[in-house]
Amino acid sequence: MALSDSVTTCLSPPVHYVICKLGFEKKDTYDINNILSENGEVCWQAVTEHVCYLESDQSVDYIKSIRSLGPVCESVNLHFKSLTKEQFVIQYALWFRWTNYTELFLEVFDVLQYTQTTEVALGLMKLTSCLERALGDVYLLIGKDCPFLLRDLLASEQLAIVFGQAVMNVLRVFIGSPYGLNLRNVLWHGFASPQEIPVKYCAMLLFLTAGLGQLLQTYLLQTKCILVHRPYVIFVSLEELDVFPGKYLTISKYLNHETLSIAEEIVKLSSFVLKTMLPFWMAALTAFKQSRYADCVILLLPQLEVGLRLLFTTTNQCPNRLLTAEVKFLSKVSYDLMLAKHLDNEVVNQLPAVLEEPAMASEFLWDFLNHQQGPRIRDRLSHGEINLEAFPREVANQIVAFAITLLCRFSDEDMFAFKEHMVIKPLMNCASCYRSRFHPISRLKKQVLECMKSIHLWPELPTVPEEHIQTIKGLEGNAEASTLILMISEIISQLQQYMPQNCCSSDDPINSVLTERLLIELCDTCICTLYSPRPVLEILVVLRKISTQCHQVSEQVIASTELRYKQWMNKTLRSRQRHNYLRMLNSIKFLSPVLRFILVLITLELVNVHLVCRKNPFDYQQYLKFLKSVLQYTENLVTYTSPEKNKWDETMELTNKALIKIRKISDRKLMLMQLAT
Repeated sequence: MALSDSVTTCLSPPVHYVICKLGFEKKDTYDINNILSENGEVCWQAVTEHVCYLESDQSVDYIKSIRSLGPVCESVNLHFKSLTKEQFVIQYALWFRWTNYTELFLEVFDVLQYTQTTEVALGLMKLTSCLERALGDVYLLIGKDCPFLLRDLLASEQLAIVFGQAVMNVLRVFIGSPYGLNLRNVLWHGFASPQEIPVKYCAMLLFLTAGLGQLLQTYLLQTKCILVHRPYVIFVSLEELDVFPGKYLTISKYLNHETLSIAEEIVKLSSFVLKTMLPFWMAALTAFKQSRYADCVILLLPQLEVGLRLLFTTTNQCPNRLLTAEVKFLSKVSYDLMLAKHLDNEVVNQLPAVLEEPAMASEFLWDFLNHQQGPRIRDRLSHGEINLEAFPREVANQIVAFAITLLCRFSDEDMFAFKEHMVIKPLMNCASCYRSRFHPISRLKKQVLECMKSIHLWPELPTVPEEHIQTIKGLEGNAEASTLILMISEIISQLQQYMPQNCCSSDDPINSVLTERLLIELCDTCICTLYSPRPVLEILVVLRKISTQCHQVSEQVIASTELRYKQWMNKTLRSRQRHNYLRMLNSIKFLSPVLRFILVLITLELVNVHLVCRKNPFDYQQYLKFLKSVLQYTENLVTYTSPEKNKWDETMELTNKALIKIRKISDRKLMLMQLAT
C-alpha cells in the first residue's frame, strides 16, 4: 500500500492534459463585453462560436473547443472576481431561480473569491448536481421520462428545443461528455485532486447557468409553459440506516470532537488515503464538525471510491485502472466494478478476499449506494435529488463512521493504539459483523415479520359474541374450516423437521409452529446476500410479492372488521350486510392460520432455495411456476377480502383448492429442502 504515497495524480496523461493544460494554451485576453451585454444578458452567439466541429461528421471537436474556450473562461473568472457580492446578486441572482436553489449559486460565487481549491471542487460538485436536476425539470416540459445519465440528458432533443443545440454543445464541452472536460464525473468518481480543477471552469459553469436561466425565461414566455420542480427525495425510516456503533449505543455519542480529532490523525497515517487527496478528507471532517452534513458526505463518497480503487487495482494487479481511464473504460472503474463478483474478463475479483470481512465494505456499500430499496446516497446526491440544506445527520453519521473503520482497517500496525481506542473500537466491532439491510433477502425478512405482526392484531379486534355467529345457517358445524386446518397441520408435520426444534410442538402444530417466534428464528438465519445467483433473485421477486399480498389481506381484514363492528353496534347494517359480517368473522378464524402458514412457507423457501442454488443448480423454472401459483392465490385472496367484494364463502373455497395443490407437491418440496441440508 506504499502506492498511496507515490501516486501524484489519478488523471491519466491524456485526461490530465485536457483538464489542466489544454484550456491554458491560448494566451489571448478575452473581453468580457463580447459575451455579456450592457443589460447583463449572456450573448450566447458569441459563446457558441467558440465550439468547433469535426469536418468528417460535424460532431463537436472537444479538443479544439476546450482550447478556444479557455480564454473565455478566464475572462468570466476575472469578471466575477471584480464584482462585490451585492453586485453579483443584483445582476445574476434572478437568473438562478430556475434551478430552485439560488442560494447554492450565490455560495459558489463566494467560493470563487477565495480560490481555495478544495472548496472550489466541492462547489463544482454541488453546482453540477443541482444543474442536472434543474435541466431534468426543463426536460419534463416536453418529455416524459427524464434520462438518468447526464450525458443522455444533455444530448436529448427536448433540451435542444428549449435552449438550442449550439447551447447544449457548449455545456457538453464542460460536463456530460467523456470526450470533453467531463468535470462532473472526474470529481464525483474521485479522480481529480483539489489542485487539478481550474477555478475558471467553475466560474464558467456558474456563468452558463445564469445564461440558461435567461434563455428559459424567453421560452416560457413564448410557450406559456410553467416550469414545475420535482420534489426532493426524502429519506424515510432513518432508523434503518442506524448501523454504527451498534445496538444500545448512540452514534452521536461516538462521533464527537474527540473521535473526529482522532480521525484527522488516522487520515494522515492511513494507507487507504492517497496523499494528493488528503485535503478532501480533512475538509470532509471539518464540514461534519460544522454541521454541514451534505458537504461532508459529498466530499467523502468520492474518496471512499478512490481508496477502494487503490485496493482494487493493487489486489487485482491492474494498476493502470487507478488512473482515469480513457473514454471506453471510464464507466468501468467505479463502485459497480469494484463490488462485482468478476472483472470484465470473467476473472474473479480479489477485493472481497482482501477485505477479509466482505460485509465490512461490500455489504455496506451495496446497501447505502446500490440496492434499489436502499438510500442510494451517491446517486441521489450526484443527480441533485436531495435537498442539501436538509440533509440528515443520521446519514452522515453512518458514512463518517464507516470511513473511519476503513481508514483503521487499512493502516499499519503502529496504529494499533488508534484501533483500540475506546471510541474507535466499537465502530470496528460493529463493522465486522454488519449484515445487509437493503438486499431483497433482507427486505423479504422485514416484510414477513411486519406481516406477522399485523396478523397478530386480529385476536384483539372487536367482535360480536360467538353465539351470534353460530346462528348463521351453514356455519353450525364449521366442517370446511376444520378440513382446512387439518390440511395445514399435515403439511406442517412434513416440514417440521426443517424448522428450529425449539419452536415446534407436535401437540399443537398450528399454534406452536405458526408463530412470530418461529419466523424470527428463521429470519435470524444468516444468509449470504453478496453475489446472490440469478435464480435466487428471480425467486425473491415472487416471494416478496406473496408477502405483500398477505399483508394487504391482513390490513383489509383489520379495516373491514373494525368498520363492520362499528356499524353493527350503531345498528346501521342491513340484513344481508349483517349476515355477510358474521360470515367474515367465521372465515377469519381459518384465514389467520392460513396466512401464517404461507409466511412460514415462504421464509423456509428463502432459506432453503438460497442454499440449493449455491450448492446444487436445479431447474428452478418449474419451482418458480409453483411459487407463482401461490402468488395467484394470494392475489385472488386480496380481491375476495376487499371491502368492495366481501366474498367470504369464495375465500374458503379458494383456500381449499390452494392447500390441496400445496399438499400434492409437498413431497417435491421436501426433496428441495433435503438438497439444502
